[in-house]
Amino acid sequence: MLPRRRLGRSQVEVTALGFGAAPLGGLFAEVGEADAQAAVRAALAGGIGYFDTAPLYGHGLSEHRLGQALREIPRDRFVLSTKVGRLLRPAAGDRPRSDLFAAPLPFEWTYDYGAAGAGRSLEDSLQRLGLARIDIALIHDVVPRWHGADYERRFHESMAGAYRALADWRREGRLGAIGVGVKDADVCLRYAKAGEFDCFMLAGQYTLLNQDALPELLPYCARAEIGVLLAAPFNSGILATGAVPGARYFYQPAPPEILDRTRRLEAVCARHGVPLAAAALQFPLGHPAVAAVVAGARSAAEVETNLALFRFPIPPELWRDLKADGLLPAEAPVPGHAHGRSAS
Repeated sequence: MLPRRRLGRSQVEVTALGFGAAPLGGLFAEVGEADAQAAVRAALAGGIGYFDTAPLYGHGLSEHRLGQALREIPRDRFVLSTKVGRLLRPAAGDRPRSDLFAAPLPFEWTYDYGAAGAGRSLEDSLQRLGLARIDIALIHDVVPRWHGADYERRFHESMAGAYRALADWRREGRLGAIGVGVKDADVCLRYAKAGEFDCFMLAGQYTLLNQDALPELLPYCARAEIGVLLAAPFNSGILATGAVPGARYFYQPAPPEILDRTRRLEAVCARHGVPLAAAALQFPLGHPAVAAVVAGARSAAEVETNLALFRFPIPPELWRDLKADGLLPAEAPVPGHAHGRSAS
């Protein structure tokens, strides 16, 4: 079994390596049903006990597939999170257009961060999953990238509406923890100061290539006992593939400066006989605020690779050399005994 960590001040415990189910919704490329089910089974067999999904992922497809696999498992063997902020409705055509998902279900989404919308979103998710309980609910994608000029309105709508609804569900024992899921560390910090959250799912902003969360958000979370779930530890590709042609960074072709920095990271890792992807997967867990890294997978083979990378022994000298070469901030906590710490 993988190490487990308490999520903030809640009673929810997550495995230090989580399974991100966006690929099960066909993120960028279709995934067959058999591969999707095999990926979840491999995660369970490997000791992963935390699974994350969202209505957005494949427009409901990820939740359907994840629920199908998890319904056969005793409910106390896994922790499940999903998200609120988008409601699904039947699409006008057979297939809705999506820039992210290759073959989404025939539904389109609309934003709703109100209290009633959040409640409906959770009820809909439970039905798609075929499960009676979700452990963690996250307010999803309230960021300028998605909302532009509407960002301020959506933030206040989410705090007056979705947050209050989730807090009620938590108080009633229908949720174990509530939080926010975004890519922006500054948005997480704003939410942290606006409400009582148990956790944040932060995508890609505390990695070997990006430490935007280090100066303010992570210290704040550590002090306030807010657990951080670090998604996209490979920055959507490049820290898993290395600086290969076509490597992606935050879902876009990696710019020259990121390719160069990745090559320098690879060179240090190679000197110590450590795969770059192993260092990338383990690095965020060195910070005391980080409860888990959440890595996506579209097949059993990818899950098994992630498990091997998670368990790969990394000498302390690697982190020392990355700092000496200016590739990591001197103040960044690094994995050590904290990597295997259990929930407290």
